[in-house]
Amino acid sequence: MTITNDEEIMIARPWRRTPLLHSTVLSKHAGCQIYLKLENLQPSGSFKSRGIGNFLLAHISKAASKSNIHFFTSSGGNAGLACVTAAVSLNVHATIVVPMSTSKYMIGKLHAAGAQDVVQYGDSWAEADSHLREVVIPRAKSRNEETVYVHPFDDEAVWDGHATLVPEILEDLHGEAPDVAVCSVGGGGLFTGIIQGLDTASVQTKVLAVETEATRLGARRVAAKAFEYAKREFVTSVVLKDRDAIEGCVGFADDERIMVEPACGVSIAMCYSGRLKKLLPGLTERSRVVIVVCGGSNVTAAMLHGWVEDRQ
Repeated sequence: MTITNDEEIMIARPWRRTPLLHSTVLSKHAGCQIYLKLENLQPSGSFKSRGIGNFLLAHISKAASKSNIHFFTSSGGNAGLACVTAAVSLNVHATIVVPMSTSKYMIGKLHAAGAQDVVQYGDSWAEADSHLREVVIPRAKSRNEETVYVHPFDDEAVWDGHATLVPEILEDLHGEAPDVAVCSVGGGGLFTGIIQGLDTASVQTKVLAVETEATRLGARRVAAKAFEYAKREFVTSVVLKDRDAIEGCVGFADDERIMVEPACGVSIAMCYSGRLKKLLPGLTERSRVVIVVCGGSNVTAAMLHGWVEDRQ
């Protein structure tokens, strides 16, 4: 693991330990014991503070000087916000390239968080990422900046950062492993980190990877390591419809008073309509299921209302 243990770096870590809370209402819906790992409480509003933050720390800890370091990443919003939030806390610069479809709300959040620049380009994350690497970074290099490309999900340091949530879960469950861990999948960074964290802890926990049809990152592929891990016997993958993800968002707001975006709501949706037990029929009322509430800052009450309207 590339987690730096230097005392100064430990203090500066741009992510936090998040609570693991038992949900009585979701447990009743699902027919098993549901625990929520609240990654929506990270400084950036999503789990990406762990992975992106660890990447920045790993690079800075090896640099002779950080005075001229400039981090660059491409993002649909949340990875960019994690990068900016971490960069500001570490007193370095960050520039983000986002697709043209990125909401004005998210672009405003990136600027407010302290982004050096926010560039809009392309119809997908893949196009934004290509523009970043082929145009934006070379321009910065021509200005003699020390440029560092941050892949939002396919990097060892990113996975190591995400893996840090596993020992927190085990500690809060008093050393006993959950029966199932549920996580949303886009590019596969969170999923990969969870698998590696479970491997390190040598525990037997099934992993349920959930995604929606239309809320994917726009990446042409997932992380190669994620594809490899998805073939393991204890991993189950499922793709839900967007309306199912919205059901998860609305239900979560009603039941727990927490707002999340659809890419996160799709994992919550597994608690409703009997989906969890249909997919994993071996679960009982005593089975412990941890849902990683991965968060996401691209949600407002107005957006949530709009999703409900669109669903009707």
